[in-house]
Amino acid sequence: MFNRIDYSQLNARQKENYNFQKVAGRLADYGYNCLRLNDDWHGADFLAVHIDGTAVLRIQLKGRFSLDAKYHGRGLHIAFLTADACYIYPHDDVLAVAERRGRFGETVSWAERGNYSWSSLPGWAADLLETYKI
Repeated sequence: MFNRIDYSQLNARQKENYNFQKVAGRLADYGYNCLRLNDDWHGADFLAVHIDGTAVLRIQLKGRFSLDAKYHGRGLHIAFLTADACYIYPHDDVLAVAERRGRFGETVSWAERGNYSWSSLPGWAADLLETYKI
């Protein structure tokens, strides 16, 4: 009845649903209730509402560590999963640090499309994101 799935065999929509459920489960441990949005709302895939009644995180779900110029100034958090961790980071704060480090700003991806992502988490980013690991 219960057979584990092979994540690599899921289609894009199924992967997004899977990742949402995994992140929402992690956030529940920190007092957040996650509300999935049918359509991106100001860049957010879902809202995480804290039990304190005041904290609300607008979260964009990604498959990996990503930065994107279109998210700048929107107050978004980015969430992604690795094999052993979940990261939820404030996009603009991490973007500012990454830009100062000069790690990606000269790439074609950033220069032409305004976005950049890493297929695996580089060491400098793991250090930077440690605060946002749950």
